[in-house]
Amino acid sequence: MLAGKTAIITGGGQGIGLAIAERFVAEGARVVLGDMNGEAVTAAATTLGDGVAVGVAGNVTSSADVDTLIATALDRFGSLDVMVNNAGITRDATMRNMPEEHFDQVMNVHLKGTWLGTRAAAAVMREQGSGAIVNMSSISGKVGNIGQTNYSAAKAGIIGLTKAAAKEVAFKGVRINAIQPGLIRTAMTEAMPQKAWDSKMAEIPMGRAGEPDEIAKVALFLASDLSSYMTGTVMEVTGGRYM
Repeated sequence: MLAGKTAIITGGGQGIGLAIAERFVAEGARVVLGDMNGEAVTAAATTLGDGVAVGVAGNVTSSADVDTLIATALDRFGSLDVMVNNAGITRDATMRNMPEEHFDQVMNVHLKGTWLGTRAAAAVMREQGSGAIVNMSSISGKVGNIGQTNYSAAKAGIIGLTKAAAKEVAFKGVRINAIQPGLIRTAMTEAMPQKAWDSKMAEIPMGRAGEPDEIAKVALFLASDLSSYMTGTVMEVTGGRYM
């Protein structure tokens, strides 16, 4: 479904980002992976295969680093057809105990990083008259989580950003959509205390956590022509949680 297409995936060195990259490559895409962890992203690109993947170390809060991702895609593969803004961090604490620095860090990585990636990719895509951008929000941006005023605010902001940006570039053939994952089994979520895990599981009608590839398949749908008449939408992938 992505034969001949080039995709950039931020946070692509592990977890959901790597699962998206694996799914995209399986569908014929060339991928540029961005990640703060240079060793991890290089190893991920090597695993995906020489000639179809390249890893770039960088910080999504830096416009220069984002520009480097764009330039790498264009220089190595000749196009930019899909942008997945997936990079993220958590700095959880109740509002009373959260340092201001941790609020700023999470907002910068998630919201500013997504804005920089969307802006840079859209600039290329609007000139070529086509492209798909997929922004990673979270169900936390819909309902809010205790201990995540920073994360929930950033993820809610990504929804507003996605809708506003989608309206700006739709007439140029560029589509921008968002995904709101629920509880997905990754190294980050499995590090949660068992009590917190059990509490979240109790809220899921399907009775299980999701797997990274279940997010990747939705990202593939939004990146491909299967969603050709969709823009500004938010797709919940939660096992029915908070429906």
